[in-house]
Amino acid sequence: MIQNRTPSLGRNGVRIAVVGAGIAGLTAALSLSRAGMRCEVFEQTRNLREVGAGVQLAPNATRLLHRLGLGRRLSQVAVRPSAVEMRSWDENQLLGRTELGDACEELYDAPYYTVHRADLHQALLSSIDNNVLHIGRRCVGVEELPEGVRLRFEDGSTYEADVVIGTDGIHSVVRDTLAADEPTFSGQSIYRGLVPADQLPFLMEDPKVRLWFGPDQHCVCYPVSAGRWISVGATAPAGDWSVESWTAQGRAEELLETYQGWNDEVLTVLKSVRSVGRWALHDRDPLTRWSTRRTTVAGDAAHPMLPFQAQGANQAIEDAVVLTAALQGVQPDGIPDALARYERIRRPRTDGLQQLSRANSRSFHLSDGEGQRERDLVLAGTQSLREQAWLYGYDAESAFLAT
Repeated sequence: MIQNRTPSLGRNGVRIAVVGAGIAGLTAALSLSRAGMRCEVFEQTRNLREVGAGVQLAPNATRLLHRLGLGRRLSQVAVRPSAVEMRSWDENQLLGRTELGDACEELYDAPYYTVHRADLHQALLSSIDNNVLHIGRRCVGVEELPEGVRLRFEDGSTYEADVVIGTDGIHSVVRDTLAADEPTFSGQSIYRGLVPADQLPFLMEDPKVRLWFGPDQHCVCYPVSAGRWISVGATAPAGDWSVESWTAQGRAEELLETYQGWNDEVLTVLKSVRSVGRWALHDRDPLTRWSTRRTTVAGDAAHPMLPFQAQGANQAIEDAVVLTAALQGVQPDGIPDALARYERIRRPRTDGLQQLSRANSRSFHLSDGEGQRERDLVLAGTQSLREQAWLYGYDAESAFLAT
């Protein structure tokens, strides 16, 4: 058990603590390690396993993961979809299409992947030194000292570091040192499940990300786990459902009932779902600051997003790489300036994507009528691959080094 001991140091002599071992935390640990900086990662759960279903990894994240050495592993567990297609809820009419596959990789020099969250988590976990990971360590307090930060844990132990990175999710204890805010309820819940791909062979003939937009809700599905499973996500008004837990169980029968009247393709997919999780969707308003002199946040602790732009994990990966670049070569007295630079680069991009995700939660769910028709006209004209350059073509590491 770590208790007030001097941790191992990286090449620049900086003691780094990461709170949370999700995608943001493990990417930070891997990125720091590749840059010659050791960190200690503290995770509250005792059985470390990533739950959930599918994740879309766009080129803005996959190029960074490839640089971290995960290209071969990802190619073994991910699927490279040929396109993202948006369709109508009732007639299955194509509203907009973004070509992916070879065209995406040629244009942006990085692939677009769909991957099971657990496969991504395991790829990151297997790439870091197990000795830096400390499970069953629930952080309950963060105290910033003149020359460092003290973490307090539920078991009574403490740990001191030169810098603390909070990657502990939407209910972040580290974030609480920066802002007295609370999660914002979207009014939506999401059902998530996995279906064996051989039960939906028509989805594998040309693997795509398929989205169907309809009044008050939408459905998305795509293959994961090297094509063995279809990940299904279906939103619905939450009603009195307020459970946030990723392990909360929903009812497949209720999901199907919620989508009655939708087109046959959607219903075929949903009828194949046998077991679903369900949780209420929350985000938070953008922070006015991410950092103190010695403490900062990344991933959902910094900018929890609704899943309507499919960028939550991608932005966590960008955060981790930029934070590593900011800390590289910095001595302890240079940490405040490094964290300020990290925040200055990252906040405009993530603030914008948080707001876009909120806007999509409305535009995806328009009732049939004039607003819906205007949205469909926009979708028909703005979904080309080149028009995604602001998102897919962004190189977070290069953007940092250019400042």
